[in-house]
Amino acid sequence: MDQKKGILLESGTNELEIVEFSIGRNKFGINVIKVKEIINPVQVTPIPHSHRNIEGIIELRGEVLPVVDVASSLNMAPSEPPQQDKFIVTEFNQQKIVFHVHNVSKIHRISWNQIEKPSEMYQGQESQIIGIIKLGEEMVLLLDFEKMVTEINPDTGISIQKVQKLGKRERSDKKLIIAEDSPLLRKLLNDTLNEAGFSRVEFFENGYEAYKYLHSLAESGRNVTDEVQLIITDIEMPQMDGHHLTKKVKDHPMLAEIPVIIFSSLITEDLRHKGQMVGADVQVSKPEIAELVLLIDQHAL
Repeated sequence: MDQKKGILLESGTNELEIVEFSIGRNKFGINVIKVKEIINPVQVTPIPHSHRNIEGIIELRGEVLPVVDVASSLNMAPSEPPQQDKFIVTEFNQQKIVFHVHNVSKIHRISWNQIEKPSEMYQGQESQIIGIIKLGEEMVLLLDFEKMVTEINPDTGISIQKVQKLGKRERSDKKLIIAEDSPLLRKLLNDTLNEAGFSRVEFFENGYEAYKYLHSLAESGRNVTDEVQLIITDIEMPQMDGHHLTKKVKDHPMLAEIPVIIFSSLITEDLRHKGQMVGADVQVSKPEIAELVLLIDQHAL
């Protein structure tokens, strides 16, 4: 898998690679960037009174890692028979987690604009699906692994308490633009940033919608930096990812001055260079919301 990462496309191309895996007859996907390696199942040590979606723990090269049963998390049946089961070892949100799946089939290179946003008709607040990819006759569902982990351990998510620890803050008139595809995270960010004193926050569901708005401001002839003082973007989003959005902003003569903070579970030391290549001013790993607030203070125009 590390060799596969070596040939990943350069930042800002709006493309990604996904590992396709199955649970029962359903096909799912995970961004290759999250994947450290894929291994055959090893002995799992159960943990008494743990969350129902936690199978237990394993030891891998001296590290003790939790194993999440993806079938259980999706309310689907276990594999029958389990000979083809695989463990996907991942790293995101500053932690390593193993996901137990039924089979791993192939890697696809696709564009973010091939990924459709789930319809609100069937998504709902409890949905684990963040995108739908049509590959020939098949549909591959992109799973929200961050949500899966946050449901098991809410402390790994964005918490308003972390912002409250910063103490009483002055209200700010800074206008913030945020590109984030998760409805749950949009609400959490809205609540926490309001608590932090930022009341002028406008959300967009993906990089494409955010850039369309910013481009229209530039075309209007108004001074863009009077209208928007900071952009915050996730990386993984349907239609246009955060790296591509950042690159387009920084390449635009009238938008380039606006600071861009990338706020994503994919910020690791190994991957930080991808954001630097597209001109991001700052990169913060989810769920470090208090650090994000302090950086907004420093970088907002």
